[in-house]
Amino acid sequence: MKISLIVTTYNRKDALKLVLWSAIKQTVPPMEILIADDGSSDGTDSLVAEVHNNTLINIIHCWQVDMGFRAARGRNLAIAAATGDYLVFVDGDMILEKSFLEDHQRAAQKGYFIQGGRVLFDEIKTKKVIHDQTLTLSWWEMGVRNRKNCLRSRFLATIFSTTTTKLAGIRTCNFAAWKDDVVAINGFNENFIGWGREDSEFAARLLHSGVNRKNLRFQAVAYHLFHGLQQRSSLKENDAILHETLMKKLTWCSNGLDQHIMTGAPTRREGANGMA
Repeated sequence: MKISLIVTTYNRKDALKLVLWSAIKQTVPPMEILIADDGSSDGTDSLVAEVHNNTLINIIHCWQVDMGFRAARGRNLAIAAATGDYLVFVDGDMILEKSFLEDHQRAAQKGYFIQGGRVLFDEIKTKKVIHDQTLTLSWWEMGVRNRKNCLRSRFLATIFSTTTTKLAGIRTCNFAAWKDDVVAINGFNENFIGWGREDSEFAARLLHSGVNRKNLRFQAVAYHLFHGLQQRSSLKENDAILHETLMKKLTWCSNGLDQHIMTGAPTRREGANGMA
């Protein structure tokens, strides 16, 4: 099973550095890491090149011009460049417990996508973790919310991991799906501009296409570093796109992944002027 790890980022190289090293040190490392970069200009390219030069894992930097929040398009660029058959999505501020990908590999099942959980850090804890460059984290530390999500237990996972057809709680900060299933629905809908709902709409089309949802509990532990709220001025328009998908039970979006697969996804690992 070839795992492509897709990491979404934007101008947060201090957090991304920890995320990348936590990915590299996995008990089951990814075949490749793809950085879905929404137009960073803070030296993220140099960081990616530095990390790439210190690991045998291939790291591909998929960058697009900063034209506002375009996470859907950024993820599509990374999906188009991915060569694995299983895609694991995380955000660029999610530090992965060492068995994160091992757990996702074990949970992977044909006909299902996986929704994982997250442990939330407060602002003070986040600053300390970044300052100390900490990768080993514990449930009992100060500044930790959702403490139960720190627990990793295969026994508890068999009891509490469930399947559902509901969209509540969909977050692509810890999410996995077979690449064939993602290609079949044309990836993320790039009509989403600005924060909100692009991940829920993506999951809705997977469900409509017959792919079931599995909520993975007490496995695939990841620690979400603190960040401020995203600007939500586009939420009304994005809600309308999601509503249409739900009402019409759409499985395909017209403005999606296929345009990048046909033209070849722009990728880079170094330099300040990537392709748009």
